[in-house]
Amino acid sequence: QVQLVESGGGLVQPGGSLRLSCEASGSIYRINAMGWYRQIPGKERELVAIIGSGGNINDADSVKGRFAISRDNAKNTVYLQMNSLKPEDTAVYYCNADVTYGVDSVRRGTLWGQGTQVTVSS
Repeated sequence: QVQLVESGGGLVQPGGSLRLSCEASGSIYRINAMGWYRQIPGKERELVAIIGSGGNINDADSVKGRFAISRDNAKNTVYLQMNSLKPEDTAVYYCNADVTYGVDSVRRGTLWGQGTQVTVSS
């Protein structure tokens, strides 16, 4: 079984910082892109930032200059450093990974984490 496990969410005041982590585990051969999405109740899930296996990054205009995505390939982990947080960043943040995995047969698929709540409020 392969899975993504997130950690690091919580409550923070405006202007504060949080760091999210997401570790992939299981019978994984290769992790391609890894990323973070977020969702507010009643709205569609939106891309926050994504990082390819070679380190190339795409991120949303709303987080440029404030959030930074990185990954540690040795640990199968992706991070999201969030600085200068705003109330509008409040959402459930989901980790996402494009992985090649399997034991008896190899397959490629997309994994999602369980989500972690980030609340920015005074």
